[in-house]
Amino acid sequence: MPVSCMETGQTLTAKIAGEVDHHAAKDLMAQLGREIDAALPQSLELDLGGVSFMDSSGIAVVLRSYKRMKELGGGMTLRQVPPHAAKVLRAAGVDKLIPFLN
Repeated sequence: MPVSCMETGQTLTAKIAGEVDHHAAKDLMAQLGREIDAALPQSLELDLGGVSFMDSSGIAVVLRSYKRMKELGGGMTLRQVPPHAAKVLRAAGVDKLIPFLN
């Protein structure tokens, strides 16, 4: 699963493309974890605009990133959340923890 990251000041933007399902979740969590640990940002923007499919495994990916950012004393936002991914994330209450921005 392609993840491209860009640092701007203390913000790390991670763009995810493709399917976020149980097959991809483990590798995706590892990639995001490495990127966060390398950058040690104050803010993580997870851009989901390129996500073509997301199941409940995507919840774990998002929440693991959120947990790591909280451990670092930082924050997180979700950007460009496709409707199908928003439905999965909102059903789990993720939108109550992490702001969705367009």
